[in-house]
Amino acid sequence: MNVLVDTRPFKFRRILTEAENPEGKFMVEGLMQVADDTNGNGRIYPKAILQREAQKFKDTYIKQGNPFGELDHPESPIVSVKNVSHAIVDLWWEGNNLMGRVEVLNTPFGNIVKEILKAGYVIGISSRGTRSLTEMNGRSYVNDDFDLVTWDFVSNPSVPGAFHKQVSLNEGLQPQVDRFATVNRILDGILRK
Repeated sequence: MNVLVDTRPFKFRRILTEAENPEGKFMVEGLMQVADDTNGNGRIYPKAILQREAQKFKDTYIKQGNPFGELDHPESPIVSVKNVSHAIVDLWWEGNNLMGRVEVLNTPFGNIVKEILKAGYVIGISSRGTRSLTEMNGRSYVNDDFDLVTWDFVSNPSVPGAFHKQVSLNEGLQPQVDRFATVNRILDGILRK
């Protein structure tokens, strides 16, 4: 069984923080996956297959209350509860774009994701599933045997350099900051709690 991953920057539309949300939840929403287009890994996910798998995910995992994803990509087709960082709470289509709403949880790994996003940085979102591929005309097509497991937050999108962040109006007035040092400081603070 081959585990297939498709990673892209999580270009969120908005962050709804605990203070803004009556339930105290940290929610983000944005692009999860694109159908019928070559991704950064050179694969094409036919829309009919992604529609089927997104609906199956909603009908099973979301309805059952265990739509979890992990921080970083394991090579297993099984979600490890000890590594859970978030829950996918809704999926919908906008043309060929599969959009999603994600609750970032108050778990050790969820808190890492929250701090990265609150600091204005972007991380990738990556689907995980099992599959086989068909090569045609120099392209790799995901076959009908694709079985979606979940979406995970990851550091590297499949498109090199395709990281995006929100830009504040006073950004030009702020001194340059070593982003890796800032992220390492955030991670160190979370892990020491």
